[in-house]
Amino acid sequence: MISVLAFALGSVLIAWISRRSLLRPASHGFYRFFAFEAILALVVVNAPHWLAHPLGARQLVSWLLLVLSIVLVVWGVVLLHRAGGSAPTSEGSPEFEWEKTESLVTTGVYRYVRHPMYSSLLFLTWGAVLKSVSAATLALAAVATLALAATAKAEELENLARFGEEYRDYMKRTRRFVPFVF
Repeated sequence: MISVLAFALGSVLIAWISRRSLLRPASHGFYRFFAFEAILALVVVNAPHWLAHPLGARQLVSWLLLVLSIVLVVWGVVLLHRAGGSAPTSEGSPEFEWEKTESLVTTGVYRYVRHPMYSSLLFLTWGAVLKSVSAATLALAAVATLALAATAKAEELENLARFGEEYRDYMKRTRRFVPFVF
């Protein structure tokens, strides 16, 4: 019962935060909503297993992914704020003001990956899966992964429209999610 309540409350919060994006299916935030929902479901389903067998190999890898997730999101947000500045958003825009930058950020973690915050969510997803692997958790992780891939593709189209050739060149020299891999 608590897990159902946690999922319901979390879903209401995610829907409220995503309300503008949900009205614009072409925006990156539309797909991100589904990634957040799948990740929330995954965390809720696996909540009873988060502290089980803390020194097991699978748990250690899980915690490594979860810590990496935190590092990436903090590093990414700080760089966006410091190096990118903040461009004003129009009324009803699906973008949050902090994610719409005045300039393209290509330093720090952005030198290696175009979407470190989505990478963070991927690491969170798969770190949560490793807490207790099952068909259900793998299915939720697959949904989150596909939604994050769709989110990144939609955002790349937005960034190409905003930054033009500069972003196209940036795409050629960086990976989408994982440096040197993906």
